[in-house]
Amino acid sequence: MRGLIVGLGLLMGVSQVAHAALFGDDEARRKIADLQQQVQTQNQATQAAIDELKKNQQALEQRYTQSLTDMLGKIDALNQQISRLQGQLEVANHNIDMTQQRQKDLYADTDGRLRKLESGAPAATTDATQPASGAVADTSAAPASTSESKDLDAANALLQSSKFKESFDAYQKFLQTYPASTHAADAMYGLGFSQFSLKNYKAAIATQQKLLKQYPDSAKAPEASFNIANSQIQLADIDGAKKTLRDLISQYPKSDVIPRAQSRLKVLESIKR
Repeated sequence: MRGLIVGLGLLMGVSQVAHAALFGDDEARRKIADLQQQVQTQNQATQAAIDELKKNQQALEQRYTQSLTDMLGKIDALNQQISRLQGQLEVANHNIDMTQQRQKDLYADTDGRLRKLESGAPAATTDATQPASGAVADTSAAPASTSESKDLDAANALLQSSKFKESFDAYQKFLQTYPASTHAADAMYGLGFSQFSLKNYKAAIATQQKLLKQYPDSAKAPEASFNIANSQIQLADIDGAKKTLRDLISQYPKSDVIPRAQSRLKVLESIKR
């Protein structure tokens, strides 16, 4: 009997141990399952993050590719525009060269016609102070009774001797020394003619225009206008020269320079441009 009781006790102990072991395995499996679930969740989150990064990378690559394509397109358009501008510049330079050549040819033709037309002019209009264009250095001598008149006579003598640089300096000094001189218009005309003879045509025009503005009633005014027209011819400003000659003929119809002005205007108007 005692042995039976001992056996039952042992059996019950084994059963309790087995139950405890079974309970421990279930807990471990549950923890393992929970851990696997956490790992799986973490993996899914990581994969989602990786997928998002890839998506962003693709979007960046697309934007970069599009920006690069747009930039290359703009560069190509700029290169085409530069090519067009270079072509236009070459055409413009060619036109400028052609215009300058036409102006030279026009002047040569005008100068040749003027020479032929005026070949029979009196000796007074073809002296040593007359350039090829037919301009005349009409420097009427003033009474040499004062130092002022002597200085003007000296400047006139230099001009008549074709010493144009020296006459320019002399006339300029005269106007600075005697700004209120009664011979200022004569000196100003001589200064402008000296500039003309030195081929400084724009300065000659400015000087003679100043004479006309300050001394419109001077005896030198018609000659100053004629010198302006000749300077304009030298600059190939034929339209300007014709207008100046017409104004000269209209304003000073009794001037001695009118026949020359009329002859010159006739030649200019006969030129077909």
